[in-house]
Amino acid sequence: MSAFTEIPERAGTRQWLGLAVLLLPTVLLFLTMTVLFLATPYIAADLAPSSGQLLWINDIYGFVMAGFLVTMGTLGDRLGRRRLLLAGAALFGVASVLAAFAPGPELLIASRALMGLGAAAVMPATLSLITTMFRDDRQRATAIGLWAASVSAGVALGPLLGGLMLASLWWGASMLIGVPVMLLVVLAVPVLVPEYRAPAAGRLDPISVALSLAALLPFVYGVKKLAEAGPTATSVPTLLAGVLFAVVFVRRQLRLADPLLDVRLFANRTFSGSLGVYMLAAIALGGVYLLFTQYLQLVAAQSPLAAGLWILPAAIGLVIVSTVTPALARRVRPAYLIAAGLAVSTVGYLVLTQVESVAGLPLLIVGFYVLYPGIAPAMALIPGLVIGAAPAEKAGAASAVNSTASDLGVALGVALLGSVGAAVYRAGMSESTGEAAETLPGALSSAESLPAEVADSVVAAARDAFTSGLNAAAWTAAVLSAAGAVLAVALLRRIPAGATSVPDSYGVEDNSAEGDRERAAV
Repeated sequence: MSAFTEIPERAGTRQWLGLAVLLLPTVLLFLTMTVLFLATPYIAADLAPSSGQLLWINDIYGFVMAGFLVTMGTLGDRLGRRRLLLAGAALFGVASVLAAFAPGPELLIASRALMGLGAAAVMPATLSLITTMFRDDRQRATAIGLWAASVSAGVALGPLLGGLMLASLWWGASMLIGVPVMLLVVLAVPVLVPEYRAPAAGRLDPISVALSLAALLPFVYGVKKLAEAGPTATSVPTLLAGVLFAVVFVRRQLRLADPLLDVRLFANRTFSGSLGVYMLAAIALGGVYLLFTQYLQLVAAQSPLAAGLWILPAAIGLVIVSTVTPALARRVRPAYLIAAGLAVSTVGYLVLTQVESVAGLPLLIVGFYVLYPGIAPAMALIPGLVIGAAPAEKAGAASAVNSTASDLGVALGVALLGSVGAAVYRAGMSESTGEAAETLPGALSSAESLPAEVADSVVAAARDAFTSGLNAAAWTAAVLSAAGAVLAVALLRRIPAGATSVPDSYGVEDNSAEGDRERAAV
């Protein structure tokens, strides 16, 4: 039974308080993606993971979260979105404790995977519940804008909070941030947020769930291995297997009366175009962000707290731009705002391609301060465009797909651009052996046992190699960001300024006379 009828036409105090509670886990889930960036060197020193394990510690959370979002969105429609939100919050809290006290990399990776599973249950529920709590178009647009700003805040605050904790606590403390937040969610949501079940939710198809995972995980793994070592006997078959399962998944969804994901939504140009732009922007930022924070600590020798404080001005700029953008979109077409932001980000990435390992900090900071707020218009506007492009009865699925694009983009960025950086590093350290040849933390650790002159030489070479990896990743990010700007103008320019929803005629080609009149009006 739907709780939609319990909600007044215009939101009151209870709905806005409920929104505030829903924004807390939204901030947390994206904070969790980035909070480990500053902790990575400490995890490397404490748990001694391999280079592959170190990447998985950072990106397994995002992979699992992205892999299960669509399934959890459908499950929420069937069982109740609030109920699934509460179950996911409880799982996330328990897994956070396990991760904080993990004695080795294997348990840390497993705990982060469980956190991703809990996050997959929470994330689509927050956005879809917001769309049902706020029935007034203008209030709903404001609420979605605040949700998008909370995503920006989470991405931005992760390294800062991580730096503050690492200044006086151990790396596991950064995992415990989620425990009090999720406890508050479990206590407050039943009081402030009404339950919602889709009136005609279909049954969950286990085969579709299995096919979606069989498509996503091999594809991501194949991309990662392809970036690390080029075409190999492992990377190419797994990549092709992911593509094959994706084709099977799509064909099954087209045949089912109650598909796990209605792939016909992608025929809407606004829906698919918005998601494509979001993916490109998230991939670019996710990978460079990881390398940027590692450069601050391992090359520029900044403390965790100092690194977090360097990030703070850019974080504030990101939140400000995210908050202001919806107001600007009432006068300027969303496509142009998104494209302008990504063009600015492209300039910032190009600045990072010129950073050197010696005295490179000022240029690094300038580039980051330019690129970081540039992604804000996309983060602020695309969730509303995606949900507005879908029929009202598919808002839950649309919110899950939107979250999947964002989370998968960041995770792919960490894997793809992180692997590019790692490959360039190993090429630059080809004459070294052992840990020094694998990672910069390994080089710094091994140098401690070497004579001073030899140690200085190893450290200098390792920092040069890491910086070259950052430069290469920044070139890749610049291309992706520029492509996102072009795609935004090409596919989204017909959406008018001030649109609170997007008619199908903006997304699907309509050659009728009525369609011509609608396009002419735009």
